[in-house]
Amino acid sequence: MTLFAFEGMAVATVMPVVAVELGGLGLYAWAFNAYVACSLVGMVVAGTWCDRDGPRRAMWTGLIVFAGGAMAAGFAWSMPVLIAARGAQGLGGGALIVATYVVIARAFPEDLRPKAFSLLAASWVVPAIVGPLIAGWLTESLSWRWAFWLVPFVLLLPALLLRSVLREHEGGTGEDREGRVVAAIATALGLTLAMFALMRPAGLPVWVDVVGLAAGVTLIVIAARRLLPEGALRLGRGLPTTILMRGVLAGAFFGAETFVALALVEQRGLTVTQAGLVLSVSALGWWSGSYAQSRIPESVDRASTVRVGALIIAGGLATLPLCLVSGVPAFVCAVSYFIASIGMGLCFPSIAVQTLRLSPEDQQGANSAALQISDAILSSLALGVLGIIHSSAVADGGATVLTYDTLWWLCAVIAVGGALLAGRMRPADVPALRR
Repeated sequence: MTLFAFEGMAVATVMPVVAVELGGLGLYAWAFNAYVACSLVGMVVAGTWCDRDGPRRAMWTGLIVFAGGAMAAGFAWSMPVLIAARGAQGLGGGALIVATYVVIARAFPEDLRPKAFSLLAASWVVPAIVGPLIAGWLTESLSWRWAFWLVPFVLLLPALLLRSVLREHEGGTGEDREGRVVAAIATALGLTLAMFALMRPAGLPVWVDVVGLAAGVTLIVIAARRLLPEGALRLGRGLPTTILMRGVLAGAFFGAETFVALALVEQRGLTVTQAGLVLSVSALGWWSGSYAQSRIPESVDRASTVRVGALIIAGGLATLPLCLVSGVPAFVCAVSYFIASIGMGLCFPSIAVQTLRLSPEDQQGANSAALQISDAILSSLALGVLGIIHSSAVADGGATVLTYDTLWWLCAVIAVGGALLAGRMRPADVPALRR
């Protein structure tokens, strides 16, 4: 997770410069979409391997592919090449996160899992502070490419430390779910079609966009029914809604985050390093919220915790536009972002704890993958909608303050929707716990 934190903060920091240097500002959102769409395949493959054989194979494969994608991104000579490299990173990253969740499920008893997820959040703190500084300094002093080239070196230490742990928790049920991989590929293709249509490529008639969007969404719905628990698409109580909640909140938070650094650089004239430092507060807020949820007694309803967290996220995102108001210090953005991150720290671990609590051991890999798949599908769709608003503004002469305000307010509305759905995380046959 430290590796994820460093890479994630570094990429978010340098992407405004990358997009301009490679002449692909209109393709800005695709650098993130490609990662998310391809991570779907990595997640499902890793979930299948983890349930069948244990997490070791998924972890090592994910590390190698993730590192290779980072190196390729550093050598990119055009925006399409960078987007392809980010897709390779997504394959490896999707496998890594699922393997990590399965290790936690096997290594920690249920009453210690909230603390384990709190430790994952804490692992973001130092990289979030150091990552933007290093990435910004590398970009301004050498080249943004070093933000990608350093990833394999950061990977070495955790890879060595994981060797004995993975051996201790090896072994699975032997059950084969390879058919899910086809569904994952179909979902990734559906997302790509939908994103392509939403981005409204220049020169194509509107009917092509409509057909592409309809075909993409149809493919996603058909394939996702095999990847998500039964009833997820109709918000069934318990596990189905719990897993879907992950995607709803991810779409709200990460959709807003994608445009924070870009808005601060474009509209307020901050340097890449300064904008990256604003992003770094998210780790502190996320850890604070995650630590708070780790102290919540088992008797307290996790659905209620997620509802409160979602409302906190909405409040933080709704106030982001203040940083673009003339006369208001740009760094007020850090306060809004910190508040939203506290909400994410409350929600994400609570959703993971609820998922593992409702999952038999032989389904921990599949349901951990489903969490990430929900995250990938809904955050990618949200980013696609936000991306078309941004790219349309760029095509019409450039994004304005109102463009970014609209993006952030839409994300706040999504978070409010998540708060309204949170109560359905509780199974119908289980009485509400003390709130």
